[in-house]
Amino acid sequence: MTTLPFAFLGRCSTEDQQDPESSRGWQRNRATALIEPHGGIIVTEFFDIGQSRSLPWQRRPEANALLQALRDPNRGFTAVVIGEPHRAFYGNQFGLTFPLFTHYGVALWVPEVGGPLDPDNEAHDLVMSVFGGMSKGERNRIKVRVRTAMAAQTKLEGRFLGGRPPYGYRLIDLGPHPNPGKAADGKRLHGLALDDNTAPVVVRIFAEFLAGNGLYVIAEGLTADGIPCPSAYDRARNPHRSGIAWSKSAIRVILTNPRYTGRQVWNRQRTDEILLDVNDVAMGHTSVMRWNPQQQWVTSNDEAHPAIIDPETFDAAQALLRRRGRGPGGEHKKHRARHIYLLKGTLYCALCNRKMQGQRSNGEAYYRCRYAQEYALANKINHPRNVYLRERDLIGPLDAALAQAFAPHRIADTITALAEHQKAPDIDHEADRARTQLAECDTKLTRHKAALEAGADPTVVTRWIAEVETERRSILAVLNRARPQQAHHHLTRQQISDLVTALGDIVTVLREADPTDRAEVYRQIGLRLTYDPGKQKVRVQAQPVADFHGEMVGVRGGIRPQTPSTPAGNRCSCVAQ
Repeated sequence: MTTLPFAFLGRCSTEDQQDPESSRGWQRNRATALIEPHGGIIVTEFFDIGQSRSLPWQRRPEANALLQALRDPNRGFTAVVIGEPHRAFYGNQFGLTFPLFTHYGVALWVPEVGGPLDPDNEAHDLVMSVFGGMSKGERNRIKVRVRTAMAAQTKLEGRFLGGRPPYGYRLIDLGPHPNPGKAADGKRLHGLALDDNTAPVVVRIFAEFLAGNGLYVIAEGLTADGIPCPSAYDRARNPHRSGIAWSKSAIRVILTNPRYTGRQVWNRQRTDEILLDVNDVAMGHTSVMRWNPQQQWVTSNDEAHPAIIDPETFDAAQALLRRRGRGPGGEHKKHRARHIYLLKGTLYCALCNRKMQGQRSNGEAYYRCRYAQEYALANKINHPRNVYLRERDLIGPLDAALAQAFAPHRIADTITALAEHQKAPDIDHEADRARTQLAECDTKLTRHKAALEAGADPTVVTRWIAEVETERRSILAVLNRARPQQAHHHLTRQQISDLVTALGDIVTVLREADPTDRAEVYRQIGLRLTYDPGKQKVRVQAQPVADFHGEMVGVRGGIRPQTPSTPAGNRCSCVAQ
């Protein structure tokens, strides 16, 4: 009898709770029993350990190595045998991989079929599709059983189910694990106990918040007092964070964590599986952590660990957060605009490139850029805590600059400048950088996928791809915030002339318009104002559709730690083109 060389493919994942060697042994024995009567012998094997069945073959190290071997004419085997189809195929994976076997002329043997799969046999295709669906259903059933058990353990036993202890607590050993199998493996049960160093800080945060202090104020106070933030205090569990200073988000997480009342809480977050690449579904999914609404949280019936905050204090903090529109799991409520800010959305701070926010003080409109000290420290930006600019100190010089640019004797030059500068780079430097970064991300994704196809470690490459996808989503968010008028098409000189002519006497229009219409005029001519508090100047840039660049317009304003009603700096004069 002629000997047929086979490659063996198997898999054992963590969800199976099996010993890899035992799992490999019985799968290989099953494969051997299938091929031996036909003179088959296993000459090489590909066995994945700790890989989920939901991962496509290209992202499993050994399965991917088998796919690469198929391309090699000197592969050393003529057929592949699997021990169990449930472990090899999940969902539609069979339909995505079997055509490769057919293409390269390599037979695929399956015990449930009793031999090699026939690519022209509809029954074989149907059977393998059914096994893929059963594999997916089995995985889903395991997920349901595990989640149901964890919910019961939390609610009835108050058991600590793993993860990092909340700030203010430390982990203690509570003895052998209650599961006999896990206890035999040496696993222990853990619980939460008070951390004498950080528990008082949690008490201080709640007390200051209920006393009326904002999140920024609390964070800056803790940083100023030299108290390490959570990531700095526990660096071993937080190597991915900077640990430089307290942040507003860290304060919010502490204020909204119900475990400080002594009860165990589970299911505050969930793991969603999203497509790794929407343009290539075959790449499979990646896991993303997201917050669940509060009604889906599971809370223990009784206290499970020492409380740091009593329930009344915690409830009072949540009520205060809800009044501010930032309750846990809630949406930020939209505030009704009570005042009209003529330059809303057009004024930027030159130090941090963020929009300055409107606020009222003593009946006057101001624009403020507030940059918390801990963020300035973390981002290495020399930024005052507050930068103020009074609206009326800017409107006069701004209107004068626009009047000069649109004066009758300069209309022709202005039209020419607008037409020529359409070819210039976008004035929104933030969007410019974002587009460059987006192109770099796309290049990285192409390179990573090429590495995956070339046989690189799928675990490492998948992590790289997930990181780039996360960066790409944040960059797209920046681009989506760009003003609609910045994503424009080029106008002809005649179209620009018609637009400028339609504005008429812009000084008269601005002087006679009510505040709402005046703000709309500023918006329509595409103003972008960048305030440099150090020079006490504002750069005026107009872009009705194309770019119009002006010079520096001097204003009264500056850097002031005091209330915005106190003017600072002197008026400077400068003519805009």
